[in-house]
Amino acid sequence: MITNQRFIFSLLVAAVMSLTVNAEVKLPAIFGDNMVLQQQSQVAVWGWAKARSSVKVVSSWNNRNYTAQADADGLWKVKIATPQASFTPYTLTISDGKAVTLKNILIGEVWICSGQSNMEMPMRGWGDQYIENGPDDIINSANQGIRCFTLQKASKLKPQDDCTGEWEVAGPQTTPGFTATGYYFGRLLNKTLNVPVGLIHTSWGGSRIEAWMTPESLKDIPEKAIPVTEADIKINNGTPTVLYNGMIHPILGYGIRGAIWYQGESNRNEPDLYVKMFDKMVREWRRLWNAGEFPFYYCQIAPYRYGDRLNSGLLREAQSKGMLTPNTGMAVLMDAESLDCIHPPKKKDAGERMALWALAQTYGMSKIQYRSPELKSFATEGRLAVLTFDLFGASLTTRGKEIKNFYIAGKDKRFYPATAAIASDKIYVFSPFVTEPAAVRYCFDDTSSAEIFTAESLLPLSSFRTDEW
Repeated sequence: MITNQRFIFSLLVAAVMSLTVNAEVKLPAIFGDNMVLQQQSQVAVWGWAKARSSVKVVSSWNNRNYTAQADADGLWKVKIATPQASFTPYTLTISDGKAVTLKNILIGEVWICSGQSNMEMPMRGWGDQYIENGPDDIINSANQGIRCFTLQKASKLKPQDDCTGEWEVAGPQTTPGFTATGYYFGRLLNKTLNVPVGLIHTSWGGSRIEAWMTPESLKDIPEKAIPVTEADIKINNGTPTVLYNGMIHPILGYGIRGAIWYQGESNRNEPDLYVKMFDKMVREWRRLWNAGEFPFYYCQIAPYRYGDRLNSGLLREAQSKGMLTPNTGMAVLMDAESLDCIHPPKKKDAGERMALWALAQTYGMSKIQYRSPELKSFATEGRLAVLTFDLFGASLTTRGKEIKNFYIAGKDKRFYPATAAIASDKIYVFSPFVTEPAAVRYCFDDTSSAEIFTAESLLPLSSFRTDEW
């Protein structure tokens, strides 16, 4: 009996050793057929092979051989040079004795798309929550130059080395599942730049920003406790670090141009802390990616009837302060016109307004009108409050709307509805009930919608206040 057990054990050991000897190189899911690699850069490629083995990587665009040495755990990594963007399909062959070939690879522009449900919402919509013009855009979406990799949701206690997902080429069969905000962002870049665009979509509806952050970036924020055991993960999409671990770490280091972000509704209860966390998250992602101060563009949350005592104007104000972090830009959505649905159907506006930032700031198309007006100064002239704006080369218009969302207060902090008039880069605000203006607010609540836009590109003015009361 003992002899038989030893014989069986010997067979098992031999089988495992045989599998190890013959095992082919393994790649993370992010590397696969149909992927897009960042153009004109040194992109990292990594995976697993036999311990201490030599791994060869061959890129078909230049037929160059690259060699990496696997460590004791079989992990290897190499950087390969990519050419100028092209719609020519290439291959990448990786081998440690048995080759794996990745096919239909394009070289272009790669962007991370992350956040909560307004980034997650797919082109097909959710039930009776639709994407404006979604059905037509899906039918006409066939485009070899737009590809999307969607990470399967993963809430993890520890950083993960891999994820679940695959690269898909845009078309009527695949685009329905693409992130709508990300798709419209990528579509405009693809059309304007005439290059392939790869979208890496990693989002989770209802997620809080701290879930996307590392322990290091949260160390100075005692309000956010890092989970130590699985039992500490009380909310899969809200507990600090768990989505970074499961949905950012597996793709960390993949060659990208930048990131877009649509999140904030779930953090309305802590606007002051959000300013700090956003800055720390962006800086930490950049540090860990080791790709320089890459651009980070994001959407401000839209007006919505939340029905609680929180004022979402405070979170929009916090998001506006996010632009103090270098190389960021905010798309304003005050004209979303979706007060009874937290998922505005105008995802084209969300995606394309972030794309305008990218085209102007990242790709050098400086004459594009890409930025909403921003309050520059507050002054008084007698009973008038005078607001001066940075217009960034644009001019102001009401699009024929009556201006009703300005409020003015004196030192008693009592706000009254105000009359407002535009004159060049200024808006004059007045109420007969306020003799000495001390503060002005515009759309500074949950539901007030945009009344003032840039005349040239119809970008809405964000909600704001001049006080800190």
